[in-house]
Amino acid sequence: MIALIGVALAIFFSVYSSAFASVSNASTLSTYVAPIMIFGIAEVFVLTLGEIDLSVGEVYVLSPFLVVYLNDAGLGVIAAIIVTLIICAVIGCVNGLITVRLGVPSFITTLGTVFALKGIVLLSSNGIQVNPAGTGTIANVLGGWSYSSIIWALAIAVVGHTLFRRTTFGLHITAVGGNQTASAEAGVKVGVVKIWCFVLCSVLGGFVGFLDGYRIGSLNPGTDGLILMFYGVAAAVIGGTALTGGRGTMIGAGIGAIVLGVLQDGFNIIGINAFAYQLVLGLAILGAMILNVQLELARSGQGAGVYGSLARTLMRLRTGGAGRRRRERVAK
Repeated sequence: MIALIGVALAIFFSVYSSAFASVSNASTLSTYVAPIMIFGIAEVFVLTLGEIDLSVGEVYVLSPFLVVYLNDAGLGVIAAIIVTLIICAVIGCVNGLITVRLGVPSFITTLGTVFALKGIVLLSSNGIQVNPAGTGTIANVLGGWSYSSIIWALAIAVVGHTLFRRTTFGLHITAVGGNQTASAEAGVKVGVVKIWCFVLCSVLGGFVGFLDGYRIGSLNPGTDGLILMFYGVAAAVIGGTALTGGRGTMIGAGIGAIVLGVLQDGFNIIGINAFAYQLVLGLAILGAMILNVQLELARSGQGAGVYGSLARTLMRLRTGGAGRRRRERVAK
């Protein structure tokens, strides 16, 4: 459904303004979609557990600055990037350990990390913008070329989907998010799974920081990483990931990011006030969550009255096509 909405929006904007379907706008659209897609994929790991990582937005701001500092210290750009990703992984590991071992809710844990990381960035940079470290091929591959960011985003989506749907680790993520107690009794190492998800989320956030740093060509310590993080959460939720845990989809998050990118780019082209995008985004999140909750009610057989009827109707609409296909196969 969300894919069909995205196609409909693209057709609408193309008909309204030929500039939307132009080749020159393709690279602009990709710059909207790529960071949201990677953030959405990063958040799917933790959202499926019923957790959230707010700090990934500030990891995004911190990571390119770390590369600059490490490069200035003599490590070289490639080594600086590798060390920075390791530091991002450590940040995610700390978030996971505090959440799992100390029992602090992930919302509070990562909220504290947000302010700590923001303070580190502002203190270390003295609030002054700097240029990213490295030029030439490295810069082009890591975001400098017009389409490198979206290529990275699509590659990460494929790898994330494979990890999520084709590995034992992905199965354990969904199981833990659905029923943590039952998963632990079945032998799943719940704490390890959660910590690794926070690590992956943080590493992806740091990687987006490289891409946007080289694409923009300037690093601003005052960048509000929380905005992009919330866009990623929105993409994941709109794409079908449940905030309550137990269900997540990397492909859905990617499609959700494309829809949000199309909306943002389309609104800019046709001259609609940027504030309208925030309104549409808020309504889209509410609509997606209502749909998710109703589908959960239908699956569990709960719900009564108007709400129960709505849930059953949605489930019939969702399964109607699959039921027809099964009947056709039986008939053949």
